[in-house]
Amino acid sequence: MHIDYELLELKANSIRKHIIEMLYEAESGHPGGSLSAADILTVLYFHEMKVDVKNPKWEERDRFVLSKGHAAPVLYAALAEKGFFPKEELYGLRKLNAMLQGHPDMKGTPGIEMSTGSLGQGFSASCGMAIGGKMDNKDYRVYTLLGDGELQEGIVWEATMAAAHYKLDNLTAFLDFNKLQIDGLNSEVMGVEPVADKFKAFGWHVVEINGHSFGEIIAALEEAKNIKGKPTMIIAHTIKGKGVSFMENSVDWHGNAPKAEDKEKALKELGGEANE
Repeated sequence: MHIDYELLELKANSIRKHIIEMLYEAESGHPGGSLSAADILTVLYFHEMKVDVKNPKWEERDRFVLSKGHAAPVLYAALAEKGFFPKEELYGLRKLNAMLQGHPDMKGTPGIEMSTGSLGQGFSASCGMAIGGKMDNKDYRVYTLLGDGELQEGIVWEATMAAAHYKLDNLTAFLDFNKLQIDGLNSEVMGVEPVADKFKAFGWHVVEINGHSFGEIIAALEEAKNIKGKPTMIIAHTIKGKGVSFMENSVDWHGNAPKAEDKEKALKELGGEANE
């Protein structure tokens, strides 16, 4: 399969610019964990998944669930870049009567498969979608993205156990493993390691990658499609705030929106010009 790395680079950069711009306009939101996931969503929406922007509910489509719903800006940016809705909608984020809420809303936004926000619930819903695909003999695949702090939720491990029990080889999960959550390092708040060993013990196939390498993301997805009888967890080692130097590896940018000076500095690092 041909891989257009130049397109992926351009789309990931545009998505990161959108994240900065929309959070500045909203004056609230979550930049760090949105930026860390940008490369993963870029590969999913611009290389991997079967979707139809003109028919978002196409039965044969692949499904993506953003389980860490607070990172909605990265999903909204990817959907707008893909063409599910006009990019102008991005700048109404978190504003009254606008389309885009602070967390994904499946009833109000084209391309959103599941309303998420309460951590762990999106992951569980993705398991249900994968079970549904099996029951209906459909060949669509289900993808989901979890945060590392999200692993501290008990519902995550119930879903992990269920996915292995039902042999959901049509389910691929990504862990955005940037090592930081709202209150600091995972290791200090509530240790989640050893992550790979835990998922293997629950019966999952596990791959560890650099979550900012398009090549490694694509290779892991190909590997997942060849695994039979068990779901795949792709542990993506990422950098919180990736792409904006002063946000990288900083817990301060988990849930703080950029001010005007921050926005200008970030956009300059990302290429100088705002998105059109």
